[in-house]
Amino acid sequence: MKLVEAMKAKKELLRKADDLKLKVRDNCACLDSETPQYGADQAKQIKSWMDAHHDILKEILDLGLRIQRTNMQTMVTITLGGKDVTQSIAAWILRRGQGKAMKGLSSDDFTMWGMLTDRGLKETKEMQSTGAILEKKIKRFFDPAERDRMKELYMSEPQLIDAKLEVVNATTELLE
Repeated sequence: MKLVEAMKAKKELLRKADDLKLKVRDNCACLDSETPQYGADQAKQIKSWMDAHHDILKEILDLGLRIQRTNMQTMVTITLGGKDVTQSIAAWILRRGQGKAMKGLSSDDFTMWGMLTDRGLKETKEMQSTGAILEKKIKRFFDPAERDRMKELYMSEPQLIDAKLEVVNATTELLE
């Protein structure tokens, strides 16, 4: 099974588990004046759903662990800023970020390089009481060209990771 297939299977299993929870919730009790939807075997049906849910969770756990193992042990090389960087899939996921926020470590790097500014300071010229002109220049403790290169690198990194992992996830066999 490929990594992407395992991720999709896990998602489908989660959907099935949710469906079973709803079935149990909606059918676990009724008034004695009502006919149970599943007749005299309603208690057996509830137990069957509970057992199936438990089995699905075990399957999800197994798949999740296998996905994590595969992500930790599979090394992937991505070219960033003209340099080949090799890390595990898990490391790339941390760099990229995941979930709804999608804020990864590359975003933090981008933010840090963005902190290198002129802080709103302005270069000025002031007339001294002696009539001499004093120029006030900004003293930067960083290279603006390097800052711009690094910001561009970290801004593009998530898209590069996505593109590479899309291929890797489709071609990598899930480890046992």
